[in-house]
Amino acid sequence: MQLHETMLKMGEQAKVASRQMASFSARKKNAMLMAMADALDAGRDRIVAENAKDMEAGREAALSDAMLDRLLLSPARMDSMIAGLRDVAALKDPVGSVISRWLRPNGLEIVKQRVPIGVIGIIYESRPNVTVDTTALCLKTGNVIILRGGKEAWHTNQVLASLLIEGGRSKGLPEHAIQLVETTDREAVRELVQLEGYLDLAIPRGGEALIRAVTEHARVPVIKHYKGVCQVYVDASADQATALAIIENAKCQRPGVCNAIETVVLHRDIASAILPAMVTRLRERSCTICGDESSCAISSYLEPASEDDWYAEYLDLRLAVRIVDTLEDAVEHINRYGSHHSDAIVADDEKAQKVFTQRVDSAVVYVNASTRFTDGAEFGMGAEIGISTDKLHARGPMGLEELTTYKFVVQGRGQIRE
Repeated sequence: MQLHETMLKMGEQAKVASRQMASFSARKKNAMLMAMADALDAGRDRIVAENAKDMEAGREAALSDAMLDRLLLSPARMDSMIAGLRDVAALKDPVGSVISRWLRPNGLEIVKQRVPIGVIGIIYESRPNVTVDTTALCLKTGNVIILRGGKEAWHTNQVLASLLIEGGRSKGLPEHAIQLVETTDREAVRELVQLEGYLDLAIPRGGEALIRAVTEHARVPVIKHYKGVCQVYVDASADQATALAIIENAKCQRPGVCNAIETVVLHRDIASAILPAMVTRLRERSCTICGDESSCAISSYLEPASEDDWYAEYLDLRLAVRIVDTLEDAVEHINRYGSHHSDAIVADDEKAQKVFTQRVDSAVVYVNASTRFTDGAEFGMGAEIGISTDKLHARGPMGLEELTTYKFVVQGRGQIRE
């Protein structure tokens, strides 16, 4: 069967399954998710074996340490994946909830309520946990899912999808409610995002090249999980110990993820005092640092930064530093070079905090906290489907509500329009 026909058939099958899923009760969907968690738990040995194949292939392909870290399913990450399914099952189901209700003078009652989106396509790279997290969220909200993972996680994604389907079927999961695109052909991505009438939403998660490829070819709505050029601004009023702890955590705790910082912006009044301590602390964590002319003049350990460094998503133990004269300069830098993902200010001055949160145009803006908290679980939303850097219809961590749309239900008693 040709690729176009294969993808078209997947879309048709998904649309049929979506009509069944949309009518399921929260109890039935929760039972499916719990059965899926049990299936993953029982299949740990299979998962480890398949993940080992991908890790070995990744090393042979000379994948970066950051990419290998994303690919690895350690026992702790498997525990987290399984717990994530159960956590999502425990969350309140938004489907059917009333957003608003009002009565018209003619007696018509209008109800705006949440409903599933329908068929959602997830195009992603590296992290196999995305297979599980996105499936849990989509099914909980009455959607069905078509998964297209990266070739580097080919074996792991296959076994995870197989176990999810196996567990879900035991509790009535419709046929084709979970489908995995079983080809690494890049043309499959184009075919998937052009399934007008079948695919209701595409969500790409990965590098810039993937995002651009999806948006260029898509004929269906797309919510972008764009790159994470996250930044911390240290104001002149900042507590230095707090700033150093936040910077180290935001850069080094897990550098290969989208909510890790890539740039630190320092107010000139505090730069000479804090930069040497910051450099010492980060070099102890094997972090390399580049900077503008002013920061290089303060510390000889910094290498000169290029214009590209301000735009870079390193996903590694590398950091760029810029010194600015004012808070306004910091805001301008962040809005110009950042990806509107997550940015933070460290400041004791409440006026500076307010200006920063009002003027920085990012999905998540922090005051005196690490950007590493941009995560559905950390926000109390359960597992997330991604961090949207778009503004419509979802922004920031996408949980259950962001995977629904709404409809108007109008109750009448025979009214006709005059």
